[in-house]
Amino acid sequence: MSPAASARDAVLALDQGTSGTKGMLVAEDGTVLATAYRALSQQYPAPGHVEQEPEALWTTVVEVLRELAMREGVRPVGLGLSVQREAVLVWERATGRPLSRLVSWQDRRTAERCAELAQSRHAGLITERTGLPVDPMFSASKAAWLLDDLDPGRGRARAGLLRVGTVDAWLLHRLTGGATEAVETGSASRTQLLNLATGEWDPELAEIFGVPLETLPAVTASTGDFGRMRGVPGVPDGLPIAAVLGDSHAALFAQSHGEADVVKATYGSGSSLMMLCPQDVKLPHGIARTIAWRFAGQEPARALEANIASAGTAVRWAARLLGTDTAGVAELAATGRDSGLHLVPAFDGLGAPYWDRDARAVLSGIQQDTGPAELARAAVESLAYQVADTLTRFEDALGPVAALCADGGPTANERLMSFQTELTGCPVLRAGVPELSALGVAQLAGMALGLWRRSDLAAVTPPGRRFAPIRGQAWREARMVGWRQAVARARVMPT
Repeated sequence: MSPAASARDAVLALDQGTSGTKGMLVAEDGTVLATAYRALSQQYPAPGHVEQEPEALWTTVVEVLRELAMREGVRPVGLGLSVQREAVLVWERATGRPLSRLVSWQDRRTAERCAELAQSRHAGLITERTGLPVDPMFSASKAAWLLDDLDPGRGRARAGLLRVGTVDAWLLHRLTGGATEAVETGSASRTQLLNLATGEWDPELAEIFGVPLETLPAVTASTGDFGRMRGVPGVPDGLPIAAVLGDSHAALFAQSHGEADVVKATYGSGSSLMMLCPQDVKLPHGIARTIAWRFAGQEPARALEANIASAGTAVRWAARLLGTDTAGVAELAATGRDSGLHLVPAFDGLGAPYWDRDARAVLSGIQQDTGPAELARAAVESLAYQVADTLTRFEDALGPVAALCADGGPTANERLMSFQTELTGCPVLRAGVPELSALGVAQLAGMALGLWRRSDLAAVTPPGRRFAPIRGQAWREARMVGWRQAVARARVMPT
């Protein structure tokens, strides 16, 4: 039998994230046959500016795809693409050549403009139509900033010579040799330019933000024919792209398989809590509406989401300060005392559940014997405190949560997961694959390609681990009171 005949069919999944690009090969029985990863750096050219170099990003994509596509004994049958959301860039439509850097979701350069909009007559309309608070995290104000720099009169934009869009739109253009010009519905819903009711770009929102409709890619479903790969080094031409999702959406799909009543928390550079939810649920403060995904020919699946701005970034900040890496911070944290020290990582304001752009990072509870281990512990525990604080808003809207499904690199820290379950008072179900976004979009692509039915997904998903609380309500409440006091200090307006 020839090597080609004995090769296993597998879905190739690509997860392009803030800190790097991950890839995964998933066989028909759900086995993860191989993974690959390339790190990606960020640049900070000015206070509040966070950027990435698009061509460096593309290099990580090519290297990950090449490594997996050329793996012996495996035959990729299609690609699923998961991406970081809200980040935005401008490219030349004819060539796909980037004309700007990628402006990160963490970027705050448009904070002043968003503050003006939040106080204007447009604020209510923006949130009502998009489900999102007016904040520089989302793409629209950053897209306008880039166009102001590159095309202040909007002549080239209105002529259709430029494209402005999210990472998925640009990668689809590059992966297909320019044949596909599209943005996936869920990613589009994070731009603050999509009308959630219609699922289409909103002309009035485009006018408010100053982003011409002519420069936006077409909105498309999360599954279907996204074209075929062409001209990607190391990958045979013709591989179909069958599914596209935002990274948090892909993680939710892997956790829920499209079923309601699952609350997931993804721990990454930031954190995202999300669950599928009917449109008519009253929106609690600090929680946004979004579109999780839209299958071809079906109505969109709607969701509630809370976005925590700084999670893993807090641990990386502590690592730089302490002269170590994130693994070193976790080891040091394990030796730290329970001293009441809190790090509120509002480096550029607070996201959910407060959405306070004026908040500032604080270390609260410093004592004479506070040392590096206590600082490391506070940094790691800040992830759990923010998730627990935000989860209460979901419970305000929907009642007690039966369990919290957790994924992302930091969930490998078992002390963090144990602390998380104690703070929330509910079980935490850690995914069997820490980096779940790649698995989720692989499963969705596999469904689109006919490898699986949705009813098969539970059986082909690697099992995880359950963490259950053992401490009482009094312990939990005392810890959360201390955290909220620290948050209150971070939110004091400077005089």
